[in-house]
Amino acid sequence: MGKIFYLMGKSSSGKDTMFKKLIEDKALGLKTIVGYTTRPMREGERDGVEYFFVDEEKMLSLEAEGKVIERRSYNTVHGIWSYFTVDDGQVNLDSDDKYLLIGTLESYEKVRNYYGKEYLIPLYISVDDGLRLQRALDRERQQDNPKYAEMCRRFLADEADFSKENIDRCEITVSYENVDLESCYKLICDRICE
Repeated sequence: MGKIFYLMGKSSSGKDTMFKKLIEDKALGLKTIVGYTTRPMREGERDGVEYFFVDEEKMLSLEAEGKVIERRSYNTVHGIWSYFTVDDGQVNLDSDDKYLLIGTLESYEKVRNYYGKEYLIPLYISVDDGLRLQRALDRERQQDNPKYAEMCRRFLADEADFSKENIDRCEITVSYENVDLESCYKLICDRICE
């Protein structure tokens, strides 16, 4: 039976860095499930690696075909950006494959409902809010065109999205504190290899 390890955390918790590190570790044998988004590609991102970058027309076409498992749309300071998961043949849970997917708590819940609770293993990364805010600011400063207003919107939205009530509703009982990347990485690897 296959398993989907679902990596999530508030913005700037280090989940993207952790995702890349886990995928690069060939000993873990993880396959990625690449999500879709209508937002613009960031510097250093590649289509089909971090996300499939599509326009709204393609997203609506996939929805009309009944392939969209879950979708989240955010009214950003740059317009509406959607993120979504598609049943596009990337997953075969009849195999013994281990998959890694990255997303939000809301998307985790919908993917869990779609595939079944027995197939999903949450990997919730947590970080002190002050450290998280500093990381977000440092990352945004590295962009050619920093989007500070959007950074702040995401930071505040995460407080509601990852509320204790929502975490409890999703039955997430373990979190991995990411103050030190290597220590956090080892704990997550141990969970994947159980």
